[in-house]
Amino acid sequence: MDDMEQLKAQVKKLNAQATALKMDLHDLAEDLPTGWENIPQVADKAYQAYERLSEARKRLAVAGG
Repeated sequence: MDDMEQLKAQVKKLNAQATALKMDLHDLAEDLPTGWENIPQVADKAYQAYERLSEARKRLAVAGG
């Protein structure tokens, strides 16, 4: 697998992870006030996932993908 294909696969994987964490955050919000204590942890995981996804997309764009 060449570098471009690896970057595309990484973006796809990170996108799936970020989407799942977005849904976790959404589900948590729907259940409020139950589970409010988990907001910082769930939000931080989602934030980090989207940060990794953003960086991977930038690398892919720079590589021409």
